[in-house]
Amino acid sequence: MYSVYAIVAYQALLFSTTQGMAVHIKGLRQQVDPHWRRGISYLKIGLRWLKGVVHKGRELLMPVPLLCHDPQPCFASKKAQKKHYNKIWFSRIRSLQCKAL
Repeated sequence: MYSVYAIVAYQALLFSTTQGMAVHIKGLRQQVDPHWRRGISYLKIGLRWLKGVVHKGRELLMPVPLLCHDPQPCFASKKAQKKHYNKIWFSRIRSLQCKAL
């Protein structure tokens, strides 16, 4: 059974991540990440935005649903980008039919 503290921590992580996605979608990422090409996570973007809400008076954004695909992936280096695009992609097989030869 999860403790109350763990559930609160999970909710905080989820809320911070959705705030980071909302910041990215609204085009406000430059305000919290001036070096946006380095590839920090939505969680870090969200935490920086929430810190700005508290200290700088920024508005709290409406959380967005979690995205299944990153609209604009960022990479920490050219090596990481190359590794990402050169990896083997798999998809889920939903059904398989075998035919006798």
